[in-house]
Amino acid sequence: MTTVVPPRVCAAFEAGYTGLPALCFSRVLPTTVSDPQLIAVNRALGDELQWDLATHTDATLAALFAGNVIPMGANPMALAYAGHQFGHFVPQLGDGRAILMGVSLDRSGIHRDVQWKGTGPTPYSRNGDGRAALGPVLREYLVSEAMHALHIPTTRALAAVTTGESVRRDGLLPGAILTRVASSHVRVGSFQYLAAQRDPEALRALADYVIDRHYPATRTAPQPYLALLQAVSDRQAELVARWMHVGFIHGVMNTDNMAVSGETLDFGPCAFMDSYDPDTVFSSIDRQGRYAYANQPHAAQWNLTRLAECLLSLIDAVPERAVEHATVVIEQFSERFAEYWLQGMRLKLGLMTALEGDLEFAQQFLTTLHRNHADYTVSFRQLAACALSTNNDASLRAGFTNPTECDHLLVTWRSRLRLETQSPDERARVMRSVNPAYIPRNHQIEAVIRAAVDRRDFEPFHTLSKVLAELVWNGRSMPRSRYRPRRLSA
Repeated sequence: MTTVVPPRVCAAFEAGYTGLPALCFSRVLPTTVSDPQLIAVNRALGDELQWDLATHTDATLAALFAGNVIPMGANPMALAYAGHQFGHFVPQLGDGRAILMGVSLDRSGIHRDVQWKGTGPTPYSRNGDGRAALGPVLREYLVSEAMHALHIPTTRALAAVTTGESVRRDGLLPGAILTRVASSHVRVGSFQYLAAQRDPEALRALADYVIDRHYPATRTAPQPYLALLQAVSDRQAELVARWMHVGFIHGVMNTDNMAVSGETLDFGPCAFMDSYDPDTVFSSIDRQGRYAYANQPHAAQWNLTRLAECLLSLIDAVPERAVEHATVVIEQFSERFAEYWLQGMRLKLGLMTALEGDLEFAQQFLTTLHRNHADYTVSFRQLAACALSTNNDASLRAGFTNPTECDHLLVTWRSRLRLETQSPDERARVMRSVNPAYIPRNHQIEAVIRAAVDRRDFEPFHTLSKVLAELVWNGRSMPRSRYRPRRLSA
């Protein structure tokens, strides 16, 4: 039986989505589980949320993060949304196995969603069990927190618990529940759902909610909803560029997996590249490479076009004018992405000034990595060492199938560096700050999952979690990213 947690555990919850039209969500309670056990709790994130986690036992926290108890003032609900899944439109998806606990203010005064994932069926489950298996929960916990450590806007993992129950997939697997935190869970698919319902007032209410919560400066723009589209587009261009800087492949960039806040949302099929290959795909059902590494900016632009279609009636009462205005914004995405991407690549290559020819060299560098099957992350990290001394070139050369091509690259690179004034130490410091020493490689995550599923051994999970959260920059004193919605100018 679901009970209520004393209010001292959690900060006060805000009204959140309850002010939106009723068709935007369904109220639902988690289904209790038999024997919740705490795997991990992110106490630093809990402190950001102003939650009192330190004074409670693991058993109390396990019950909370399993949904067996409901925090006082919470507003449990499942959100409705639609989505294009691999290009095919599904008019109703929704939170089929996730339930929003509530919306609260963190220490910085920013609204944050707290959501259980894997707490049983909801009205949107479409005959599913609404549960989550242990493996995907551990994967999302590790990758989302690694993304945070890499300074990439992302949903966060607050806690993970086992349920003491099995879920049936291909066979029986141990069940688990993830509690995650987001700036919001409004997706492109949320707008698509209301557009498909042909409810213009609900659509306007959702757009106003997103403006007030994420992009308040757009409220005073001459065309607020066009400014909203521009702000979301710019945020996505920056996000995808930052993904690609660290070799991340989302895997399932459907419109229901694109958060309008500009945070990375949902870590199902996803991975970081090993050897550099722009055609790398990480989803067993993406046989056409729709969401391959190099196609991610195109996928983002396609998704934004779907968002623009939903907003047309709000942008301008005259359809032709609305299309014209929205088209300009969508076409600007490619330019904005290219700017963000090149800015980041310059830093990865140790180029502190913008000069003509930098784009061509960056492309040449990546092409050479591809041709030589060189590891993406390791190559950039070793290049930072090469910035200190030619004595370090051997390590980079060793990763190339044809070391002579590496030599040619280094000659061209050092010729470019002579046009700048930074010292080798300064350049190497900057390069190390953007080229991580550690990433959550897929084989490592799979080893963690196997240990947990097969032997109930969570020590590998805790070890990898610590490395990714604290040592991603190889022990360097790098500040953690505290991503907050930027206050955009009108």
